[in-house]
Amino acid sequence: MASALRQVAHEDRLSLVEHLTELRVRLIICIVAFVGATVFCMVENQRILDILNRPLTSTVKHGASDPLEQLARFDRQVGDWAKDSSTLYRQLAVRETDPQVRAQLDALAKRGDRIAMSVPNRGSRKPVTLGVSEPFMQTLKVAAYAGLLIALPVILFQLYAFVLPAFSPREKQIALPAMLGVPFLFIAGVVFGYFTVVPHAIEFLQNFNTDAFDVLIQAQPYYKFVLMLLIAMGLLFQIPIGIVAVTRVGIISTRQLARNRRYAILIIAVMAMLLPGQDPITMSLLMLPMYVLFEASILVSWLLDRRAGSADAEVEDLDAFEDSASPEPVHVTRDQD
Repeated sequence: MASALRQVAHEDRLSLVEHLTELRVRLIICIVAFVGATVFCMVENQRILDILNRPLTSTVKHGASDPLEQLARFDRQVGDWAKDSSTLYRQLAVRETDPQVRAQLDALAKRGDRIAMSVPNRGSRKPVTLGVSEPFMQTLKVAAYAGLLIALPVILFQLYAFVLPAFSPREKQIALPAMLGVPFLFIAGVVFGYFTVVPHAIEFLQNFNTDAFDVLIQAQPYYKFVLMLLIAMGLLFQIPIGIVAVTRVGIISTRQLARNRRYAILIIAVMAMLLPGQDPITMSLLMLPMYVLFEASILVSWLLDRRAGSADAEVEDLDAFEDSASPEPVHVTRDQD
């Protein structure tokens, strides 16, 4: 396997079998990374589910009118009433002189204690499952999606590494830093999506028009929505790498990108419509970082163009200086007698 991943120069010419062998090895690495990450997520499934449930539990409005919230409020009220009644019965039993009445009051006080203790603690809001096998299947699917999320930087790195030998030495100077930036930008996108996009999107969606619906969050669509949104944010944060790469290679110039901002905004809006969550809040939260990344990419490309122009100017000045400093050839002629 190590020999199949040997360093390939731009000038090397590999056969079809060698290309397929390298592709097979890199696919095996991607599969191993995905399976290993999935197994890890399956082992730590409770922690993964708690992390994914946190945006749901932190954005629920406790005054909502859905059945679960109403039952929770009713249980708390019954528990408070039973506790207060038990205290009152004990006070009356102390003052009562009739042994039979006192025994009845004591029994009522103990019954009130049992009711108050049996009221369930108000837990965090969690998605609901509707089938017998759904808890296991959803846990397995969440582990697979989370494994893909964790392994995706490795998969992207292997993809870039496979196409890297096709780049010229000049293009490779651009591609190598881009490859190193892939995992960091992906992680930054996932973190940004988890702490910014997902909570606001869930808060808007699950609390929208709750008076007209019994709001029960089903596990399958909820986990799919959150994980696909996080994967999309990680991929969208690769925009600077793509834009800097195409500008440095020469496919499009920085000036052309800056001139065609309106088309970029249109493309960003279409991409936001195709991603999970077509509500205005989620689309706005997706469009904003994409546009900021687009503008940042233009700025970075402009700085790189300016740096490259300064380096070319210094080289030209150095060549001109060397040409002017070199002595003119002296032609010696002999006088003929």
